[in-house]
Amino acid sequence: MNYQQTIDYLYSRLPMFSKLGASALKNDLLNIRLLCGVLGHPEAKFPAVHIAGTNGKGSTSHMLSAIFQSAGYKTGLYTSPHLHDFRERIRINGEMIPEQRVVTFTEEIKQHIETIDPSFFEVTVAMAFQWFAEEGVDIAIIETGLGGRLDSTNIISPLLSIITNISLDHTHILGNTPELIAREKAGIIKPDTPVVISETQAGPEGVFREMADLHNAPILFADKQYTIVKSEPGQEMLTVTVASASGEPTSTYRLDLPGHYQEKNLLGVLAGVNILRQEGYQLTQEAVEKGLANVKRLTGLGGRWEVIGRQPYTVLDVGHNEAGIRAILEQLSLVKFEKLHIVTGFVKDKDVPAALRLFPQDATYYFTRAQIPRALDEKELLEMASQEGLQGNSYTGVPEAYAAAKAAAGENDMILVCGSCFIVGDMPQKP
Repeated sequence: MNYQQTIDYLYSRLPMFSKLGASALKNDLLNIRLLCGVLGHPEAKFPAVHIAGTNGKGSTSHMLSAIFQSAGYKTGLYTSPHLHDFRERIRINGEMIPEQRVVTFTEEIKQHIETIDPSFFEVTVAMAFQWFAEEGVDIAIIETGLGGRLDSTNIISPLLSIITNISLDHTHILGNTPELIAREKAGIIKPDTPVVISETQAGPEGVFREMADLHNAPILFADKQYTIVKSEPGQEMLTVTVASASGEPTSTYRLDLPGHYQEKNLLGVLAGVNILRQEGYQLTQEAVEKGLANVKRLTGLGGRWEVIGRQPYTVLDVGHNEAGIRAILEQLSLVKFEKLHIVTGFVKDKDVPAALRLFPQDATYYFTRAQIPRALDEKELLEMASQEGLQGNSYTGVPEAYAAAKAAAGENDMILVCGSCFIVGDMPQKP
């Protein structure tokens, strides 16, 4: 098989949560353990940091990777989903896994795929672990896909676990209260392994403390260790001055990931860095500052307030649940424009009405759908949006919706593309 044939095989042969939803999920870790078993357990051959959470785990993972890269460490990074290229999920020092390695790995385990019958995500996780082990990474930053307790990444024994925040998402799978969701995320807490909680939240806090006590895991709440002294949000950068509870001098960081919501992620990263220094990693202040200022360039992160055009000012953001949309709109308030054009679409299993109620009514909307079975029909979305007072038209695909927005927008206007990772992923590569 060539690379495209391999990708087609993986997409067509294996159940994918991103396309099918809950029916693609496995309810245990048996398959990933079997896959990694036939590979000689690559998950045990490199040190790792494990990151879970509702929102912010992707940004946190990429921040940590950028810091380690800036410090000179060979750094593996596993995230999901991808936007345009499958290989975005698996990187070392920002470079995607080679196409040929995807091909050879798939061919090597094809017979085991036929007998074990894993999901797409399970194969992808095994592929990442095997490549990181083969390449001898100094550290791997591993982001969970969904939840934590039963996530396929949860077979590693990390140096550190980080849980970013808890909000209502995937409630049909993880539970319909913050406490139930927190219990699933807390499944990544390991015996005698430190865990950082980026944001203290009343209900989840008790769950995290209970699980940490159960596993004798040192627990640290980042926002009780660090305080934001000053924050200067900008259109494309965020400058944050942080004070430490230990009495260290204040430090100022410039992040190329803008938005107030990154402040919480930053505190979790700083707390994690401090723990990892105690593990022997030489993460200097200079490396931390350089990494945070160059996350996108160093790691290839896209879809987090990603600016792709100036006239009109055009931004892509993967925010897809109520909390994510709130964060986008908070950042939107910092931008000056004449008219706002929003290209948006959602998947069926989100609380779409709750998200739509947050959108501004004075924008022009281009309702569309990603080309996956989980996508909410664009006409149904238009009808739901109309009930919330939002005006616009529906389009059968993202390229058509974006083309309409681009044709209608003046050079002093703004185009925002959001609502789903898959909406952003369906955007034209050269808009």
